[in-house]
Amino acid sequence: MQTGRPILLVSRGLDPVGSGCELELIAAGLAAAGLPVELAITTTRGSVPERLAARGCVVHRLGRRPVVDAGSTVRLMGLASRLRPQVILGFGRSQIGPVLVARRCAVGSRAAMRVGVAPSGYRQAWMLRRLDCVIATSPAVAAACRRAGVVPARTAVVLPGIARLDGAGLSRPEVAARLGLDVAKHWTLAVAPLEPASHLQRLLWAIDQLGVVRKDVQHVLVGSGPLLHAIWRRARAQELAERLLILPRGDLLPDLLDQAVIVWQSGEVALGGCLLDGMARGLPAVAVESEAARQAISDGETGRIVPPVPETEFPRRVFGILEDNTLAGRYAAAAAKRAAASFGADRMLTELLTALALPR
Repeated sequence: MQTGRPILLVSRGLDPVGSGCELELIAAGLAAAGLPVELAITTTRGSVPERLAARGCVVHRLGRRPVVDAGSTVRLMGLASRLRPQVILGFGRSQIGPVLVARRCAVGSRAAMRVGVAPSGYRQAWMLRRLDCVIATSPAVAAACRRAGVVPARTAVVLPGIARLDGAGLSRPEVAARLGLDVAKHWTLAVAPLEPASHLQRLLWAIDQLGVVRKDVQHVLVGSGPLLHAIWRRARAQELAERLLILPRGDLLPDLLDQAVIVWQSGEVALGGCLLDGMARGLPAVAVESEAARQAISDGETGRIVPPVPETEFPRRVFGILEDNTLAGRYAAAAAKRAAASFGADRMLTELLTALALPR
């Protein structure tokens, strides 16, 4: 039986890909290691909390809105004061402030953050400097944190971990019926917050260009954020409605990944959105150049990394994979091998426990 002060994981509501997959793996791994772990969710949406609750994890739903607000932060403060966790470990830049405030209410607790994107602006840098530990997903992100003033001794690099998470076991026709997709067409998948850093105008333009030469492809974009209405307006203007499906949450993402032909990413997104998840399933990946893309994709081996300009490169590389089954198969096999060799979940958990100075 698990005893002692818990480890409190703090996150917005996530789906089981990318950062959500990592959160699920870490929570399950900590529990399997005999460490008491509880999960605080600061927003609505996302199916990871339900998945973890079904596995016996204690889940505290603190958020009442799709974004982190003062109410969820106050509730987190009360929870931290009551639990007095060993470590409060946050996931994502939106959780830095709440985690820091919660630490002030929890006597003897340490505050740590899992950071997948370089800090932006003075406020984020100021908050990161006040954490007890910053755990970056890559050396480049760690270097950016150090440039922001984070003490090197408080910075650790733990590469992402990935595993093939179980879905609901839905067949392709069942996935198509649930999501409104055409079962006879090929499906692509992108997961990204609907925010400027995701550069989703590149994705929409690529979908538009691909539609000229491939009428048998539908595209799924999973994400939420302030640009939702602007993206929908642009999609309608470009007459993409029949080819693009935008979902605010991805309850069926593991099942959808099993049926997709390619994963792609147009901007700077933590862990590349679903790039690693697709690789773990043997899917080729195409992404516009970013730190996450460089980390996940071996260019010309598991997929392609393309420059942001000319814009034609993004859809052209996707088209090349869709048109060449031999090339797609070679990328797919190499992607699965790379995911297993470089992004193992057990290795990630061991390194995380070391960074947090927790027993293994």
